[in-house]
Formats: sequence, structure tokens, C-alpha cells
Amino acid sequence: MPPGPDRLDATDARLVQALTEDPRATVMALSQRLGLARNTVQSRLARLESGGLLAPFEARVKPESLGYRLGAYMTVQVVQRSLEEVASALSALPEVLEVTALSGAADLLVRVVAVDADDLWRLTEQVLAVRGVERTDTALALRRYVDHRVAPLLERAAGAETPAAG
Repeated sequence: MPPGPDRLDATDARLVQALTEDPRATVMALSQRLGLARNTVQSRLARLESGGLLAPFEARVKPESLGYRLGAYMTVQVVQRSLEEVASALSALPEVLEVTALSGAADLLVRVVAVDADDLWRLTEQVLAVRGVERTDTALALRRYVDHRVAPLLERAAGAETPAAG
């Protein structure tokens, strides 16, 4: 079973937090920063990777730096029992950054980028041409207020904060 809130101890949380703050940190740098033995850091990282807590590393490139100045979210309604095939077809489109299954009226939420409005139109036509897609709705992303983050969750796991009882 992968490490989760109930299987991530405070040391693991501190280690992952340090790694999210400096993804290029070496094992030696992490061990010095956290006051842990190098072998301890190495074995904990290996366990966290094999347990699925740490995803494969990749450089985060801003789509804007590649000329994709327009971001949007598409909701996609899919013919019943076609979800996997549609998601697979969408993943083949380079402008599709994420595909998430939803509950409710829409079946998929698709995060896309485009060069401009004409390019977004072209991309929408490509999505609509995918076998199994019934309908799309598109909303432009105007500004991102909170970027992808896990630091608050790691702080909680490290014991800095406890979840509210509900």
C-alpha cells in the first residue's frame, strides 16, 4: 500500500517537503539539511518512490514559454462506456495537459493550452472529432491564483497542523 497520511511519518514528510522546495537536491544535501544519515535519506526516498508517493521527476515548463499563451478547461461529455478510449485519444493531443474523470453532468475535465483563439478553435474541433465525444464546453483560464502545491499537506503530515474534526 502506498504511503499516505496514516503511513507518512514526520521524517518522511520533512524529507518530501525539502525535496519539493529543492527538487534538484542531492541525497547528501538532503541529509545535511535534515540532519539525517545519507543511507537513511536514500532508503526513505527509495521506499517513497516504490510506494508511489513520489511521482517521476520532470522539469516544470511553463506552456507560455513555448508560445501557448491561452489556457482553458474543457468539460467533455462522452458516450457511455467510451471513457477510457476517449481519455486515451485525448492524451495523444500535445495541447492536452491533463484529463480527469468527473462525476456530474460532464464526464471529463480536460486542461488544454493553445497559441491563440484560432488555435483553441482548432483544438476544440479535434476533441469533437474523437470517437465517443458527444459535447464539449470550454472556459478560458484568466488567472491562476493557486498553483499546484502539496506543501500544506506535507506540513500537516509533519505535525505542523492537524486536520479539523468534522
